[in-house]
Amino acid sequence: MSGKTISPVLKWAGGKTQILEFITKSMPTAYNNYYEPFIGGGAVWLAVAPVQAVINDTNAQLINLYRQLKDNGDAVLAWIHRLDGVQANKEFYYQARDAYNRKIAAQALDAECAALMVWLNKHCFNGLYRVNSKGFFNVPYNNRVGGASVDEDNFAAIVAYLQQADVMMTCQDFEAACHGVRRGDFVYFDSPYIPMSETADFTDYTKDGFSFADHQRLAELFARLDRVGAKLMLSNNDVSLVYELYHGFHIRSFDVKRMINRNASGRKGREVLVTNY
Repeated sequence: MSGKTISPVLKWAGGKTQILEFITKSMPTAYNNYYEPFIGGGAVWLAVAPVQAVINDTNAQLINLYRQLKDNGDAVLAWIHRLDGVQANKEFYYQARDAYNRKIAAQALDAECAALMVWLNKHCFNGLYRVNSKGFFNVPYNNRVGGASVDEDNFAAIVAYLQQADVMMTCQDFEAACHGVRRGDFVYFDSPYIPMSETADFTDYTKDGFSFADHQRLAELFARLDRVGAKLMLSNNDVSLVYELYHGFHIRSFDVKRMINRNASGRKGREVLVTNY
């Protein structure tokens, strides 16, 4: 919608910022509505800035952030300024984390909750978003003491885009989020990835996780929407199961660097883009 690309306000596991150009160049040149059922940090969505979009995630705090940016952007920024106005230390970080978890427990989806999410994202270890079995954020402090938690120009650009565009935001299962998909719509699936090894864990960015059965269900949805006539793209690890689940579709493999990984040796890998066009 503007000449300058908008970038995410959050660092998110599996974020697509580093391979954004490859993904956007692989998208269809024309489509109707834009759907992204696993929005995460929203790097692809924000870069494309579609006039009509449906974004979804099962993380209620994440969807609250986008809703607050659309409806109460000034209030979110004021809360971020308030948090940034305190020189951070370990004690303040854990106070902020406790305040955020109280918001989660109370289902208090407001501007302060959104600001806490952004601030904690900049001050937590490795920019991880991880919750425990009760759904509470449990990532430790990264020892960052100062600095702005947001780029204010980019923040303002996100708010302006959300206020101008027709963006529906839902917090539900990915299949439900795709009920409205019609012929000519574009759907980008960036689900939690299939683990690289049998010992690796499926993601826990929500307390419910994402199981092998969910991956099978996603593949079935992909095939169903293909029959509807939608244009589809899906990202995942380059593992044999992807080729089995999406047999018959176009699969392109490419190298990536993974920024969120405990071990430097684990920061290189291969991913795939699956398309039906």
